[in-house]
Amino acid sequence: MDKEKLRRQAGGHIESLRLAGVEWLPAPVAGAAPPRWTEAASPEAATAPLQSPATIAPAAAAVVAEISPEDKRIALQLLAQEVSKCERCPELVVSRTRTVFADGACTAELCFIGEAPGADEDAQGVPFVGAAGQLLNKIIVACGLKREDVYICNILKCRPPGNRTPLPDEAARCRGFLDRQLELVRPRFICALGACAAQNLLNTTISIGKLRGRFHDYRGIPVLATYHPAFLLRSPDNKKFVWEDMKLMLAKMGRPIPAKSS
Repeated sequence: MDKEKLRRQAGGHIESLRLAGVEWLPAPVAGAAPPRWTEAASPEAATAPLQSPATIAPAAAAVVAEISPEDKRIALQLLAQEVSKCERCPELVVSRTRTVFADGACTAELCFIGEAPGADEDAQGVPFVGAAGQLLNKIIVACGLKREDVYICNILKCRPPGNRTPLPDEAARCRGFLDRQLELVRPRFICALGACAAQNLLNTTISIGKLRGRFHDYRGIPVLATYHPAFLLRSPDNKKFVWEDMKLMLAKMGRPIPAKSS
């Protein structure tokens, strides 16, 4: 393998580790073969802090956006492990069964973001598996997509007691995890489900009724806000608005708009 390709691979892997929160790499033991994930790095760089994309060697920085699916998967696993040990919100720590990190493909083009896990999600450790999740699955299928082809996560990784709305300070403490998660997945499009998800992601207090129906921006990624599936279960007449929003998303993605089933 040529040196240029090695530098590109090493740069991409270093960046995936940085996004997962790893701040240093262990120095190789004298006389031992270097680990696979450091074999392209120089001995001097082995214990150096991980660098930002701007300071990585030009050849490596040029491929930061080309992190392999396997490196993404590993970095997201490391981040999920960090989340599972989080104790920043005492009330959530004592009431949760487990943290709920995400579901779906780390290479997904489209990411759905909800507000927080519910009882079913807290029990299973997977987002959107309850009644609202079943409706979300139907929305995804109606769009001509499969659940396993999208990425699904929440603003909070822990269930709030009684399924209450996340508090602002809770969302703020969890925001770093969400930002790192999205930076790793790098979806091309985001759909924010409900007011809590949309307002926290976009840092706004505008109502969901005024946010929906048009695109917003999260770090260069188009964001479409729409009603949460749980709201649709209580107010099914609003399903037509969500379908209008999803048609906007599909058009933005350059995908065909399936005929809506009756």
